Amino acid sequence: MSETVMPSVVTAEEWEQARAELLVAEKEATRVQDRIAARRRRLPMVRFDEYTFSAPGGPVTLRDLFGDQQQLALYQFMNNGPGNFCPGCTHFTKQVTDLAGLAHNGVAWATVSDMPLDQMAGYWKEQGWDGIPFASSAGTTFAADCGADGGFLLSLFFRDGDAVYRTYSTGQRGVDRLLFVNNILDLAPYGRQEDWEDSPAGWPQAPTYG
Repeated sequence: MSETVMPSVVTAEEWEQARAELLVAEKEATRVQDRIAARRRRLPMVRFDEYTFSAPGGPVTLRDLFGDQQQLALYQFMNNGPGNFCPGCTHFTKQVTDLAGLAHNGVAWATVSDMPLDQMAGYWKEQGWDGIPFASSAGTTFAADCGADGGFLLSLFFRDGDAVYRTYSTGQRGVDRLLFVNNILDLAPYGRQEDWEDSPAGWPQAPTYG
């Protein structure tokens, strides 16, 4: 038997029973999430001012970021200063992929940051994020007005003609739960292997950004 720390080995019947017990809790969590999503769809919205950002093709407004869509998901990438890039925002942006799927359902995507445009453009090129629209909000009050000043945030916007409204925003673990990699790791025996997790003694763990 390997000396590697690992889950206990049981019979097939014992495993089925343990899995069935966990499934009860998982189904209840799903029902709770469904109820929360229903409440989210009933949130009111608030009118947002127009902002002008710097983009690779020239100035764009918040309204422009919608393109032809009626809804917009906008991620605010932290500005950590010249030459420094938020590892969490980088991890998140690497997993922004099926924008066509969002567009098919009437949702546009954009990433905005208080970083200068040339800094964003250089990082986008380095990371190979050619398909992810981005713009710089440097010199505007957009980040502060969203409540993301100094941090990261995901906001959802809705437009009625040229009038733009914010319907939802989330940060911290609210953004974390959207990540493909993190969600798969949460199903794996060792989890994310981060030191904040409640794992059995001896499980491999390290600081989140260590």
